[in-house]
Amino acid sequence: MSEEKKPGGGGSTSNGIKKHRTSLPSPMFSRNDFSIWSILRKCIGMELSKITMPVICNEPLSFLQRLSEYMEHTYLIHKANQCSDTVERMQCVAAFAVSAVASQWERTGKPFNPLLGETYELVREDLGFRLISEQVSHHPPISAFHAEGINNDFVFHGSIYPKLKFWGKSLEAEPKGIITLELLKHKESYTWTNPTCCIHNIIVGKLWIEQYGNMEITNHKTGEKCILNFKPSKLFDKELHKVEGYIQDKSKKKLCALYGKWTECLYTTDPATFNAFKKNDKKEVEEKKNSKQAGSTEEPDEMPLPVSESVQVIPGSTQLWRIAPRPSNSAQMYNFTNFALALNESDKDMESVIPKTDCRLRPDIRAMENGEIDSASEEKKRLEEKQRAARKSRSKTDEDWKTRWFHQGPNPYNGSQDWLYSGNYWDRNYSKLPDIY
Repeated sequence: MSEEKKPGGGGSTSNGIKKHRTSLPSPMFSRNDFSIWSILRKCIGMELSKITMPVICNEPLSFLQRLSEYMEHTYLIHKANQCSDTVERMQCVAAFAVSAVASQWERTGKPFNPLLGETYELVREDLGFRLISEQVSHHPPISAFHAEGINNDFVFHGSIYPKLKFWGKSLEAEPKGIITLELLKHKESYTWTNPTCCIHNIIVGKLWIEQYGNMEITNHKTGEKCILNFKPSKLFDKELHKVEGYIQDKSKKKLCALYGKWTECLYTTDPATFNAFKKNDKKEVEEKKNSKQAGSTEEPDEMPLPVSESVQVIPGSTQLWRIAPRPSNSAQMYNFTNFALALNESDKDMESVIPKTDCRLRPDIRAMENGEIDSASEEKKRLEEKQRAARKSRSKTDEDWKTRWFHQGPNPYNGSQDWLYSGNYWDRNYSKLPDIY
């Protein structure tokens, strides 16, 4: 295929829309002969951002690129803008927030830690947005991003501080940080935080991922909230991947119910119908539990099998979102979605425009994408040593690191500490950028 001829390259345009690549230059390598236990056994309870992991644990993307996968289902933002009703808009925003974590399913490779000052831009005219992100802090690691609609219809921004911890058999990632969506046409702003992500069977067995915890989405103009619960899985039950909750007005009256799976789909129905369904479903679960011996309350080693592969749709429900199928070669491509496959594509025209800090130009990620594992490992080590040397040099001169595209400040809607876009990135004036590669 023409768009795959250049390693990392995208293709020509068709009807004015750029064709994006459908494969990586090289398939992923096997991790079967590698033992992560030799590295992690001394790290139980420690924060993993301070531990150097071997390149074999990675996928060929920077965390900045992984963050941009929030935008895969941007059509839900456009749909929200078209709704005249505030509850319908909240439904679309909730579907967008759930869809933002869907690409993590089966993505057990760790993205590369961004270097301080690393940037990433993504322009998708076909999806109606452009995005800029920057690694604004190294300890703690904080990534800031700012996306905007090409037609100036929305702004989506946030800063993420992923706290990673190893707990013996599992790896937990708590994505601290505020996410903000502004629908400019309606002069509305929404904020939320993502649920916790956990990778099980780090030591032995098949790796599997779950999300759990509450996500509270607030419409700061109307006071309406959507409170979603990402349910933790247990042995012998039906909770695997489930997400459910309600949209309520400022007086906490439930306006509608939402339910589905973060790996698959999200539906909405009226609260009374949902509660009746839940009551009947709970009765069935209790009967099944009573017919079995008491199960262990310990964390399941093997991935619990869902009772059915798809969500049981309650009559009268409306579908808000459904995940797009992954490409047929996804298993050989780090379980990437079609959207993710295109994130690191590059060509000469692009490289002449983007700043030298863009992670498409990062040599360790490019080497891994090309299947050059030894070279990727050497480059990763070199870049980490270069970053340490630069930090040591600054400490001797009391020179503070200055971020280029973002600044610290309070979130304009909830007052929490945040990193906000300073502007001017798209002016393409990239003088005095740090030499990080």
